[in-house]
Amino acid sequence: MEQPLDLAVIGNCTTACLINRQEDMVWSCWPNFDSSPLFSALVDQDGSGAYDTGYWGFEVEGLATSEQSYRGNSAILETVLTDRQGQSIRITDFMPRYRHHGRIFRDGMIIRKIEPLYGAPRIRCTFRPTQNYGTGPCDLHTSSNHISFSDGEHNWRLTTDASPTYIVSGEWFAASRPITFILGPDEELQGDMTHTANNLLERTDDYWQGFTRHLHVPAEWQQAVIRAAITLKLCTMEETGAVLAALTTSIPESAGSIRNWDYRYCWLRDSFFTVQALNRVNITDTTEMYLDFIMNIVADYDGGDIQPLFTIHHGKEIEEYKAATLSGFLGHQPVRVGNAAYSQIQNDSYGSIILALMQMFLDERLARRADQHVFEMLERLGHRAIEVWDKPDAGIWEFRGSKDVRTYSAVTCWMATDRLARLAGYLDLPDRAAFWRGHADDVGQQILDRAWNADQGHFVETLGGDHLDASLLLLHNFGFIASDDPRYVATVQAIGRDLMKDDLLFRYRIEDDFGEPDTAFTICAFWYVEALDAIGERQEVRRIFESLLSHRNHVGLLSEDIDFKTGQLWGNFPQTYSMVGIIQCAHRLSRKWREIL
Repeated sequence: MEQPLDLAVIGNCTTACLINRQEDMVWSCWPNFDSSPLFSALVDQDGSGAYDTGYWGFEVEGLATSEQSYRGNSAILETVLTDRQGQSIRITDFMPRYRHHGRIFRDGMIIRKIEPLYGAPRIRCTFRPTQNYGTGPCDLHTSSNHISFSDGEHNWRLTTDASPTYIVSGEWFAASRPITFILGPDEELQGDMTHTANNLLERTDDYWQGFTRHLHVPAEWQQAVIRAAITLKLCTMEETGAVLAALTTSIPESAGSIRNWDYRYCWLRDSFFTVQALNRVNITDTTEMYLDFIMNIVADYDGGDIQPLFTIHHGKEIEEYKAATLSGFLGHQPVRVGNAAYSQIQNDSYGSIILALMQMFLDERLARRADQHVFEMLERLGHRAIEVWDKPDAGIWEFRGSKDVRTYSAVTCWMATDRLARLAGYLDLPDRAAFWRGHADDVGQQILDRAWNADQGHFVETLGGDHLDASLLLLHNFGFIASDDPRYVATVQAIGRDLMKDDLLFRYRIEDDFGEPDTAFTICAFWYVEALDAIGERQEVRRIFESLLSHRNHVGLLSEDIDFKTGQLWGNFPQTYSMVGIIQCAHRLSRKWREIL
């Protein structure tokens, strides 16, 4: 069954494009992930999903079938469109990314190639870029072999060996020969267009095949893990090391919920989970780049609250506003640009940073290792964690209208002190180790006492509270409590009883600023799988994991949320959190290679 988020991703680790099954490019921000979209149709639709601007599409007259997949283990998309007479074309979409002179080149262009496979079907190319979040169309100017235009800030050029007039006018023509399109900055293309496109295609394919060959994959669910790893890589800003939460803005968590947020930024919490997963599959270069991103934040820290998210270029100001000219995803407004959560107090940031940077001390594969000076920098964050562990915050779920002392935030503050104690021991600093161990023991015991609800028989979301939330599943992952501790086991079982529905999980079932959530938060079900495995209840674990994998779209991608009844994907896309869950669970549950071979 097709659904609105049946989208594929191509990208180059600077920006990306989302393409639907009909070969419409409906989302692409240029020149960076967080720029205004050249193609904005994804969030400018009516209730049926129809759109008439903000896209770049190829249409086959009398379309009968569309088959779409990635070329092997790559980020190169191939789509075969067949008409009712059986005539067909193959469209190849990619953004160049390749090694040259020992460096990675990310040519700022989109390349789309059309090849007739059988017959000469009539096709139409519609090219309707927009500017400034849909405030108006771009004026297109044709030349003999290109179309030039401006988005108000940058000048662009679409070079092609098709008729520019046909493209601008939307005329039908017969696809009787191969056609190439190259979209990039308004510069004259040097060299033959077809040769250039084919050369870049071959080199880009070589890059992704090499990328995949170095992955550490489990014996089972290899394709799911490979696709997740490639997708996570596409969600990184290589220039700075930032990891995006998702590539989109304002795909609502459910219909009419107005839970429409801009996720094109780097959350410290989400990024830690992503880097943890990338480590699992041996993508150390991306890990190193993210650690550089985090070190810049640590070096700039001068005390006080640290903000939970940053722009992909380390920017701190992420003011939120509504793009009123865009009608929304399936007509669901608002479309937000920026994210006011940057100004929230989220006390889990200190632990997320310290846990991520531990790798710089311990991993001998890394070219740059951390030393005592870096440890002393991290101690500043640890002191702040001691100050705020029992203070109210917005928490992992970023509540906008309420603050409480969240168990998750408190535990991550404990984690900051615990990991500093371990690092001090590793660095042979006994006085510092004793200092941090003393605070870790004290904070940890207080959390255990206050987060346990004896009447209900399980841990709770806030200290002294009485509600469950899915983040409690992570207490064992963080080393806060043993997996066989009866309190943790009881909590996992209670979450399965109260938050689980049809193999999916609510993140919580209380009213927040926008009412009670009515869709599943995808990553929570993966956390549940890991928790069930940890407490030894393995009978259902593999079945639940397989059920989760069945919710992926046609090219293996997941969004932030899933509708319990219909299985429709909702929320920003692709959600790195969700792709992380695939990698973590597959590695945890897979049989060993020796058990299969």
